[in-house]
Amino acid sequence: MSNSSSITEFLLLAFADTRELQLLTFWLFLGIYLAALVGNGLIITAIACNRRLHTPMYFFLLNLSVLDLGCISTTVPKAMANFFWHISCISYWGCATQVLFFFFCAAAEFYLLTVMAYDRYVAICKPLHYGTLLSSRACVRMAAAAWGTGFLHALLHTANTFSLPLCHGNAVDQFFCEIPQILKLSCSDAYLREVWFLVVSICFSFGCFVFIVVSYVQIFRSVLRIPSEQGRHKAFSTCLPHLAVVSLFISTSFFCYLKTPSISSTSLDLAVSLLYSVVPPAVNPLIYSMRNQELKGAVWKLMTGWFSKALNCLPSSANWS
Repeated sequence: MSNSSSITEFLLLAFADTRELQLLTFWLFLGIYLAALVGNGLIITAIACNRRLHTPMYFFLLNLSVLDLGCISTTVPKAMANFFWHISCISYWGCATQVLFFFFCAAAEFYLLTVMAYDRYVAICKPLHYGTLLSSRACVRMAAAAWGTGFLHALLHTANTFSLPLCHGNAVDQFFCEIPQILKLSCSDAYLREVWFLVVSICFSFGCFVFIVVSYVQIFRSVLRIPSEQGRHKAFSTCLPHLAVVSLFISTSFFCYLKTPSISSTSLDLAVSLLYSVVPPAVNPLIYSMRNQELKGAVWKLMTGWFSKALNCLPSSANWS
């Protein structure tokens, strides 16, 4: 028997036993991480540098990209280091920090997705009131509320989780520190306190989910009443990417925290965690830029501008001679 006071580090799950497969996993994670960095970095830079994109929708998208970068940067670099150096440990306080920042980014992202649903609802269902309901000050307040609420929830859950006595060793069946996996290490009676915290958070999140669903019901009803096909296509092009991101994030994260122990397995837990912690930050930029011609044009303009500047910095043929 051990308790939390005697644990100085946790052992994270290795994806593979052989060295070759561990290196392959390292390169796979590195590719996904670089894709997330490049994609979200381009979106952040394009929105910040293009004044035409200084609108509420793109302001919230910029915040979403920042949270995506924070979410994947909290887990993947440490996992890559473990794969590359053939280790599996993380310090006790490193694990607590990882839980805090990952839960903060994930929770804030979910609340921000709820705000983005409200933005699309006002833009399509109440366009005449858009400038009033979503002024610059209102957008900043809603974004700050999403960030602040996410950090408060993360702080409460992290403090409560790591105050529990741990009686079942220090091996975490996951490639990063995750609250459900740490609860498996706690004493049988003590973990119920954190379970109640999770239930309250899930109920609050379910309320946000209902708000998103109701908003999109109203949005689709309004879009179907638009007489022109071009108008319907434009409205759908701004809504479908957000709906796809919401569906992927909610389905995987809810399944991770609500699944029963009877259907839990190491391989299933790994797959679900990859889907909600690693995949969305990498594919969100692609989803949002695929159907958004304005954002796609801004990103392309930014990339061609960088490319032309790089060419101008190269020495000319006269200099070579």
